[in-house]
Parts: sequence; C-alpha cells; structure tokens
Amino acid sequence: MTKAPPRILVVDDDAEITTLLRDYLARFGFDVQLAGDGEAMRAQLAARPIDLLVLDIMLPGTDGLALAREVRAGSRIPIIMLTARGHPYDRVLGLELGADDYMAKPFEPRELVARIQNVLRRAEASAVAQGRDVASFDGWQLYRQERRLVSPQGVVVPLSNAEYRLLSTFLAMPHRLFSRDQLMEQARGRSMEAFERSIDLLVSRLRQKLADDPRAPTIIKTVRGGGYIFNARSVQA
Repeated sequence: MTKAPPRILVVDDDAEITTLLRDYLARFGFDVQLAGDGEAMRAQLAARPIDLLVLDIMLPGTDGLALAREVRAGSRIPIIMLTARGHPYDRVLGLELGADDYMAKPFEPRELVARIQNVLRRAEASAVAQGRDVASFDGWQLYRQERRLVSPQGVVVPLSNAEYRLLSTFLAMPHRLFSRDQLMEQARGRSMEAFERSIDLLVSRLRQKLADDPRAPTIIKTVRGGGYIFNARSVQA
C-alpha cells in the first residue's frame, strides 16, 4: 500500500507567503493545507489529520504562541514556528510551549523543507522509542510516553517540552561532548544558528530539575569552549 504524503498545515495571515509555500512544499511531496488565523486552523485540525503544523506567531486574533499552547494541550502534532521576532527569549518561549523548531522570517524555503523533514523524522523516531518506555540513569527514571521524570526518592519532577527533548538527547548518547550547535540541532532541529544563551538557559533549568549543583555539576558537565557532556554513571535508555 502506498504511504500517504505528509499533510502540512501552514497557518499565516500573509496570503502571498502561504500560496508560495503551498506550491513550493508540494514539489517535495507534501500535502499542504492553509489557514489564515486561529479559527481557520481549528477548523482544519478538526476536519482532517495533520502531520505537522507550520505556525506564524504574528496572527490576527489569537497569536501563534497561544495557539501552540492550545494545540500542545491536546496533541503531539509537531510544530514549527515562524516569526519576525529575533530575540532569544521569544525562541525559548515558543519551544517551552511545545514547538519542535523555530524559524525567523525572512527564510529560505528550501531550509523550511529540510526542517520539516527533520522534525518529521524525529517525530517518527520518538514514536518508535515510546515502545521502549522507560529510561534510567543514576536512580532517576524517565517515562517517555508520559514525559514524566521521577527522582531517586520517588518524587515526580515536571519537565517542559524543551527540557524533555534536551534530556532525551543526552540520554541517547551519554558521555559524548555536545557543542551548543549540536544540541540545537538534535534537541530542537536547529542547524543554522546556535542561540547559545537559549541552550545555556535550558541546561541550567534541567540541572535544577536534576538537583545538579551548578557550581560543581556531576550529571551535566560543562566543557569550557566545547559544550556539555551528560556524565551520569549508569544509563539504560
């Protein structure tokens, strides 16, 4: 049986951009649907299954960040956010709300295609990994399907979406040195720019969740000028 092409929903109020994207993405085998605001997005999501959402932040009515939060509350549909905003805080906020990747306007359409393909591959790999539901390290347990982290003392520690992806990246390849660029690519799908403060902020947050002393961390170690190493003694992922 022939596999159906991935269905992409592009949500942007610029009709010229959405039409160009629909035609361009179709050349790469994607079935593209369009929506100009939150109401149209909800109608599209209710009408048909969507494999990935390309969501602009600056929308009439409900903005893209609120829509991302709304979608993520009830669905694991991958989300790539588009925005003219360039501040690292905006990127972190979008990713914390559940976006899988983030692109600033203006952008190269071919790059968007690569990001879409990468996010879809990661989503498929994540679905496979859920069959191996529990990862453990140094007494901690990460329940992948529930995205629930449990401490050695049995305390449930909440993780944001970005923190979960970062921890999953470390667990997949422990004791390996990750540069900030590589962490952006692996944990968030960003391969073009290394927003160092964003990664440093997420690592700091994850260390706090893991009770890893920031003055002398033992689980996530900093390599000056190099990046980070996940240095748990025993990892079963």
